[in-house]
Amino acid sequence: MSKPTNLSPISIGEYDYPLPDARIAKYPLQQRDASKLLIFSQGAVREDIFRNAAEYLPPGSLLVYNNTRVIRARMVFRKATGARIEVFCLEPAEPADYALSLGATGRCSWNCMIGNLKKWKGDDLWRELEIDGRRVQLKATRMEQAGNPPAAVQDESRNISSHRILFEWDDNNLCFADLLEQSGELPIPPYLNRPTEERDHETYQTVYSKIKGSVAAPTAGLHFTPEVLNDLRSKNIATEELTLHVGAGTFQPVKTDDVADHEMHAEVISVRRSTVERLLQHPGNIIAVGTTSVRTLESLYYLGVQLHEQGSGTARQEEKSTPNLLRVGQWDPYLRNPTLSTDDALRAILKHLDRNQLSSLQAQTQIMIRPGFRFRIIKGMFTNFHQPKSTLLLLVSAFTGAHWKTIYDYALANDFRFLSYGDSSLLLS
Repeated sequence: MSKPTNLSPISIGEYDYPLPDARIAKYPLQQRDASKLLIFSQGAVREDIFRNAAEYLPPGSLLVYNNTRVIRARMVFRKATGARIEVFCLEPAEPADYALSLGATGRCSWNCMIGNLKKWKGDDLWRELEIDGRRVQLKATRMEQAGNPPAAVQDESRNISSHRILFEWDDNNLCFADLLEQSGELPIPPYLNRPTEERDHETYQTVYSKIKGSVAAPTAGLHFTPEVLNDLRSKNIATEELTLHVGAGTFQPVKTDDVADHEMHAEVISVRRSTVERLLQHPGNIIAVGTTSVRTLESLYYLGVQLHEQGSGTARQEEKSTPNLLRVGQWDPYLRNPTLSTDDALRAILKHLDRNQLSSLQAQTQIMIRPGFRFRIIKGMFTNFHQPKSTLLLLVSAFTGAHWKTIYDYALANDFRFLSYGDSSLLLS
C-alpha cells in the first residue's frame, strides 16, 4: 500500500533529544517495582514509584498487557577453522507459526540474522549439544536469502545479514524450543553495549510472560510484580492479556528525514475471543501496558473494519481476493476514515471468530502510530522512555501531542533512567 499524500510531512529531527549514555540503564533495579513512575494527566506531570501505580489508574480501568516471552534466539556455532558464526533467529519460516515451529521435532527453518557472514561460505554448520544427558547433533544450513535485516540491528563490524536457515537435529524427542533453551543466548538490546548475563534470563522477562516467540521484551511490563498485580485486583482494576511477538525491528531507528518514508516492520498478533469481549465491557477505560499492546489494540479496530466490510460486501478488491489474510497495513489509519464505531468493529471480530469457530484472532500488523493518528481503543498507556528519533517516540507524541517534550525534559531533569531497563511512565488522556 502506497503512503498517503494527505498527511503533513514530519521531520524525524523534531523528535530528537540529548540522551547521555549515563542515563541509559544498563541493568534493572534489584526490585522491579521500585522503579520511578512519571504520571502524565491533563497536561500535568508528577512522579511516584511504580509500586503505587494502581493509585493513578481511573476507576473501572481494564489493563491489557502483552504475555509474550523472549526466547534464547541467539546461537553460536564454531567452524573447524575456529571462526565464530552467530545465528540470530528472528521469526519462523517453516512452519511459519511460532508455536508449531518452536515445537517442531527433527527440523524447522527460521529467518535469521547472521553474524560474521563472510566467514560462512555456504557449508553446513554443526554443533554438538548435551541435553538431559543425551548428545545431540544440531546442523544449520543456509537456504535462500530472506530479505534485508532491520537497519537498526545491523552491525557492520559483524557483517550481519538476514537469511533463511534450516535447522536439523538427530533427536526427535527434543523440540526446537528445547535446543534454544539449552544452547541459545537471550538477545538483550544492542544499546546496552554489554554481553548477556545470567541475571538477564530472569530480569529481561515480564513476570506474566508465557507465550514464547519474542526476540525483545515488551519492556513496559518489566516493572510489574506479583504484589503490584495483587494491588490492582484489590482496587478492582481488571487485567487482560494479548500476544504480540516483538521482532528485532523494534530497535530500528527512523533513518529518513520524512517519517512517511520509513517502513515499519510487520508483527504477528494473537487476541483471544474473551479479551475482545472484555474490551467491549470497558469502553473508554482501557489502559495498555507498553507500545506493543498499544499497536495490537489499535490494530483491532482496523481489523474489525475489514471484517465488517467483507461481511457487508463493501471491502476493497484486494481484500476480497484474500479474505483469509487479516493484516493492518502501515498506512491504513491514514488512507481511510471509517465511520464504524469501535464497538461495532470489535463485534465484527467476534462474529468472524464465531463464524469460523475460532477461539482467538490471528493477524499481522504493520501499523504506524504517528502524530495525526486517531486512537480508537486505548485511553492510556504504561511505557518506558524511548530512544531519540524512534517510531516509539512518535507513538508517544501521537498520544500526548507536544507534551512529549515536557515529559522527557522532566524525566531528564529528575534522574529518570531510560530505555529497556529504565523507569516507566503512565500517560493518560
